[in-house]
Amino acid sequence: MLDERKRKILQAIIEDYVSTAEPIGSRTIARKYELGISPATIRNEMADLELLGYLEQPHTSAGRIPSAKGYRFYVDCLLSPHRISENDIVMINHWYQAKARRVDEVFQETAKILSRMTRNVSLVLAPPVDQCTFKYLQFLPFDEQRVIVLIVTNTGLIENKLMEIPEGTSLQDLQRIAAAFNDRLYGVSFDQIKKSLFQEIQQHILPDPAVVDGALEVIRQIVSEKNQKVYMGGAAQLLNQPEFRDVDKVQNLLATLEEEKVLFDIFQMHDSDGVVVTIGGENKYSGIQNCSMAQATYRIDGQVVGAVAILGPTRMEYAKIMAVLDFMHSHLGEVLKKYGI
Repeated sequence: MLDERKRKILQAIIEDYVSTAEPIGSRTIARKYELGISPATIRNEMADLELLGYLEQPHTSAGRIPSAKGYRFYVDCLLSPHRISENDIVMINHWYQAKARRVDEVFQETAKILSRMTRNVSLVLAPPVDQCTFKYLQFLPFDEQRVIVLIVTNTGLIENKLMEIPEGTSLQDLQRIAAAFNDRLYGVSFDQIKKSLFQEIQQHILPDPAVVDGALEVIRQIVSEKNQKVYMGGAAQLLNQPEFRDVDKVQNLLATLEEEKVLFDIFQMHDSDGVVVTIGGENKYSGIQNCSMAQATYRIDGQVVGAVAILGPTRMEYAKIMAVLDFMHSHLGEVLKKYGI
């Protein structure tokens, strides 16, 4: 554990470096922060913090910068709880009202809001499709032998598939079949839609079983192929960060973020209500091991259904970012409920 003086010096160095992106010297700390000690004493303490692994010296003649260990101690032990301002809350609510008309737009706009407020990359993990609900099914003519089976969920997700028209089935028959599906399945979550429901529909309207099987196959595809989606915002913000002036470093990071499996895998779904921060090498993939990620889950009706995250350099504004995510953790579920999820 660090004594009080070392804690204050480490906190001052980290907060100054987050603000300036310039290595910090003892004279800078003595001049800008009223610690009541001389530059020589600060210099000695900084040397000790470096030996302990909390600071690094990038060049022989330069000042110090925080290490990943230093940021870890800062996040765990030195940060005080922060809240976003009332003005920010009003801005967020106004943004949703002005921009989001469908549920999928809520996720898109959430990613934009997070990236603009934090000036870093934002990631939003939407709820899995099997937790969404059936809205309607429609058969659209394609040619003389085939129709498009169109299924829409309450989140605005649309799935479609070509289906052969069973012999002897007219477009009027298909419309009647679609109405039966919509009447029986509207508002039913996809994880509750069982084959028995389709058999029940089939018994009532007595169509060719191929029509029911075709619709069932589309629903199976929705759940299996599009189980969840990640929305990303602010990738261009990385170019404004001094840490990413190195083109190779940026390309490596962007290449990592382009891999869909990686995007899903970096989310750590958890039941706690807090913000989880991973720093540097704590991140699983090499492409983001010079970054920090802060993430929080969000709930609908008390159940964790997705997550929001901010990814940026280790020199990120942890206090502000954690406050924004802490707000979104509780607020996003309420926004989604207004759209029927």
